[in-house]
Amino acid sequence: MPNLLIKFVGNEMSRNKYSNIISITSKKRFEIKYDNIVNYSIVKNKKIIAIIPTYNEELSIKKTCTDLIKHHPNIDILVVNDSSTDNTAKIVESMSSVKLITSPINLGIGGAVQLGLKFAYKNNYDVAFQFDGDGQHRANEFDKLLNRLEDDASDIAIGSRFMFNDKTNFRSSFLRRLGINFFAMLITFLIRKKITDPTSGFRAFNKKAIAVFSKNYPFDFPEPEVIIIAKKKKLNISEVFVKMNEREFGVSSISPLKSVKYMFKVTMAILLAFFRENV
Repeated sequence: MPNLLIKFVGNEMSRNKYSNIISITSKKRFEIKYDNIVNYSIVKNKKIIAIIPTYNEELSIKKTCTDLIKHHPNIDILVVNDSSTDNTAKIVESMSSVKLITSPINLGIGGAVQLGLKFAYKNNYDVAFQFDGDGQHRANEFDKLLNRLEDDASDIAIGSRFMFNDKTNFRSSFLRRLGINFFAMLITFLIRKKITDPTSGFRAFNKKAIAVFSKNYPFDFPEPEVIIIAKKKKLNISEVFVKMNEREFGVSSISPLKSVKYMFKVTMAILLAFFRENV
């Protein structure tokens, strides 16, 4: 099956929150070409897609996609290549069963995920998974999140590393865990619901949540803020324990030197999202 192709045409490109990319279908100066996109998979009578936002993941993206295909041959896979400078796009293009969207500018993780959710919304998927391209998330844990959506009437299911004290599970560095624990306590206090892993990017969205976040998704490091927005939109959120891997290649986008800035920025984003009237 051919890849999904996306073509941007035009002489100007505003970078104001990348709204012209995220609202791409409404801009006349952009042209979108889809090739054989309607190839839905049926799992438990659901149309399901895995959205993989990627930036320079040439060493891990093929293994990530292959693992998904092996464990879930009946779901669709969409890689959102966030203007990578390596061979990520070429590798994905060589995999005929994987769809590909390439952004001409770097949108950041939030923009890349929203672009994938827009595709899921436009093509009437029932469930969209957010799945990292660096190998940290395990394809054999998909069913836990899917079952949580169905059995718990949740709109968003989050894969958590910290629901149980499993020391065999990859739990990130000590400093990162401190930051995660701080965000977890802050969000738990604000929404009055216990959240243990607010930075986890392993998530499942049902159709209602896809519709909400295809229109409004935070940028930069959005996972904690998404929980606040979901609560204000009266979406049901739940967590389920999952095992994760340590990334094999590359480095995280959040270096130790950026940790303080990241903590401040995300804390402000959480508080602004909570107190803002319209989200």
